[in-house]
Amino acid sequence: MLMALILVVPCAAFAVPSVQVGFSPEGSAQALVLQVINHAHKSIRLIGYAFQAPDIVRALIAAHDRGVDVRIVVDEKRNQVKASRKVMDEIVQHGVQLRTDAHYHIQHDKTIVADERLVETGSFNFAPSAETINSENVVVFRGMPAVTRQYLAHWQSRWDLGKPYQPHRLQ
Repeated sequence: MLMALILVVPCAAFAVPSVQVGFSPEGSAQALVLQVINHAHKSIRLIGYAFQAPDIVRALIAAHDRGVDVRIVVDEKRNQVKASRKVMDEIVQHGVQLRTDAHYHIQHDKTIVADERLVETGSFNFAPSAETINSENVVVFRGMPAVTRQYLAHWQSRWDLGKPYQPHRLQ
């Protein structure tokens, strides 16, 4: 009887809460962000301030290509520079949904919710400077559904305020 119960109850019900941390420029922050993206199976909800890191963009495109529903919302004002526009154009051209948010003075969030099961957050901007020269941090929460629901609701509120990003025409 116990064995039948174990087989019926989803493994997620037994998830033990855990927290991981990483730091930059030591490399562990970048590694955690990429790990979260690379291990997502169903969905990625990213909200960011700076959005310029080619390696993160490549990982998001790869996630989309393997069937993960990737949706991104970034600060509109911060991402007017050429490096941001280049990766934003690329990611949209690969079919990833991207919105920009100009509702706030600064939309300063830096968070990923993956598979509605884990949250990556911290000071880490999705930019090369965060990976190599800034002092930044990442925290990943797993097995904490109440925390995940709050971050997902926050992401959704910013997504709803955003407007679809239109790629720039090549000249």
